[in-house]
Amino acid sequence: MKYIYTATFVPNEDGTKYYCRVPDLPGCITTGNSIDDAIEMITDAASGWLVVAEDEGNDIPEATPQHELNIPEKATCSIIRIDTFAYRAATDTKAVRKNVSLPAWMATLAEKRGVNCSQVLQDGLIQLLNSSHAR
Repeated sequence: MKYIYTATFVPNEDGTKYYCRVPDLPGCITTGNSIDDAIEMITDAASGWLVVAEDEGNDIPEATPQHELNIPEKATCSIIRIDTFAYRAATDTKAVRKNVSLPAWMATLAEKRGVNCSQVLQDGLIQLLNSSHAR
């Protein structure tokens, strides 16, 4: 799924760190050493928050319009984009064994031609999931 939220970034007193949070995602808080680092850190934290919520079937909060947020003094706001499908693809790389049934003639021909059936299945599923993900 794709999501868009507002993140807030508040510098500490000496300006060496930014405290960042996504107000719509309870507990989604982190820090960064620069604004660019903070954006990367909060995007990663929000991605993890949303993946867990999706997996557990929890409600995903709607994004609150910025003018309705309680934004701290000295805070900078930024829109962050989260793609949980891409996040999962980048972070969950363990392999899972699946048995697939093929007609004998197809398996024989694939083997003769050096076709890696696992790779073909993965490529096909990625294409299918990406197209259904875009809907």
